[in-house]
Amino acid sequence: MADRRRLERFLRSKLQEAGEQYEQVRGSTTEQLGEAREAYETAKNARSLPSDEEGRAKIVCRRYAEQRAAMLDDQYRPACFEDGHPDCEGCAEDVREGRIETW
Repeated sequence: MADRRRLERFLRSKLQEAGEQYEQVRGSTTEQLGEAREAYETAKNARSLPSDEEGRAKIVCRRYAEQRAAMLDDQYRPACFEDGHPDCEGCAEDVREGRIETW
């Protein structure tokens, strides 16, 4: 009888551990899927921007309020992007969100 109880406790603890591990994997997978969807949407938005013959995005610069054709880097920031400048940060965000003014 004592062996049976020990076996039940052992099995119960192993099942509980397996359940906890499953929840961790499930949460991680959901988070990764969300990140992948966000990256896909960002890339789709950036690819949908009008471009010139050389593949540069045709955007209106928020900092200087002028039309520009600029290559986008791997984070979808225009080549003229200046890190930390509020207009440039806003421009890069608008490019990623697909709401940048274009020409």
